[in-house]
Formats: sequence, structure tokens, C-alpha cells
Amino acid sequence: MHKLPAISPQKLARALERAGFELKRMKGSHHYYYNPKTEKIAVVPFHKKDLPKGTLHAILQDADISIDELAELL
Repeated sequence: MHKLPAISPQKLARALERAGFELKRMKGSHHYYYNPKTEKIAVVPFHKKDLPKGTLHAILQDADISIDELAELL
């Protein structure tokens, strides 16, 4: 099992897209990704710094992606 990496919002967005998510809409600095197969929604805050570990963990839970799957998608 991998440790939770510190990654930028841009890298997370690319990983979500590889997992089948599509950018559905943007509101302010938040990008809403939707997966039509699983019907899951993941909201990624696009700020200048890396995502805090708690925020990243919550996004992965919403998207139903494990830490190991994220490591493969990166």
C-alpha cells in the first residue's frame, strides 16, 4: 500500500480523467468531474499549492479511487 502523495490539482485532474471522469463544470476555482459509468462526482479545488492530504483523501473517497489506484493513474 502506498502513502498518500502530495500532488497538485492539475496532476489529480489528469489522473481523474484517466480513470474515466469528465470535466462537467467549473465554479470559481473548483472543477467538478463526473464519471458516467460509476455516476460519481469529484470536486477538485484549483489553487496554487499542492492539495492538503485531508482534501486529497476526501476527493479520492468521493471518486471511489484507492491510493494504490491513484499511484497507477499518476
